[in-house]
Amino acid sequence: MDPTLKSRLVASLKDEIAHLAPQLRTAAKYVIDHPSDFGLDSIRESARKAQVSTYTFVNIAKTMGFAGFEEFRQPFRHALVSGGFDAVAPAWLDDVATDTPLATTYVDAVKNTMSIVDRSLERQVIEELDAVADALTAADRVYLTAVRSSYAMAYYLHYVGRMALPSLHLIPRHMNSAIDDLNEAGPGDVLIAITITPYSRETIEACRFAKEKGVKLVLITDSEVVSPELAPEFSLVASVLSTHHFGCFSGMMAVIETLIALLMQRGGDAARARIKSYETLRKENNAYWVAQKKH
Repeated sequence: MDPTLKSRLVASLKDEIAHLAPQLRTAAKYVIDHPSDFGLDSIRESARKAQVSTYTFVNIAKTMGFAGFEEFRQPFRHALVSGGFDAVAPAWLDDVATDTPLATTYVDAVKNTMSIVDRSLERQVIEELDAVADALTAADRVYLTAVRSSYAMAYYLHYVGRMALPSLHLIPRHMNSAIDDLNEAGPGDVLIAITITPYSRETIEACRFAKEKGVKLVLITDSEVVSPELAPEFSLVASVLSTHHFGCFSGMMAVIETLIALLMQRGGDAARARIKSYETLRKENNAYWVAQKKH
């Protein structure tokens, strides 16, 4: 089998996704976002994860020129075998008895968390991360926005990242909208937007507004296909597959930590001096709790 077929299929799905019917678009997006899972899972499991019918996956297979689902899945399965894919399953999990619902839930959650961290980091391209770090350090201002659950990721990236990148601003500020804070942004600036499906209307509108003003866009998200109307300069994609109803952010956090490490490396002595000054300031203002000695 042609080892490049999987990559060509993913590229074709990206090209065609905007023209597909809604359910087919959902199935195509799932395949683009989770090619490893798609290669491993049965049609019923893929349909469950994508939240579409099995019939939809049969249809997308035929739309892509295959006789049926198995023929469509085969290039993805072949890519896993030829690439030596090995799901993360630490030996110590074997010691956890799974004869209770609690233990089963725990083991499944652990395996999922470790797996999506592994896959999220595996799919990063060092040259793209290098280019993102270049764009951020060269920017006049770097805006960072997210809402709801994704806001936790943005807050952490801002809290630590600003020590290496003083131009980093978390928006919206003062109960404004992100668009308000982007009003004076221009071609010398960069917007980092963090969002996962279902994508936030506020975040997507902020991205569109920023692009109209000539701002470079860095998306940290769960898909290479967030909106057909958006054309980010960079997309850092992480898996957020979960064993519960909401997305699991472990993989995205791993990607953000990697980006912070690169920014710290770029920041050099200035970043280290800035971190030291923050630590000194906090100690001088009793920011940290200290146990009182007993008399």
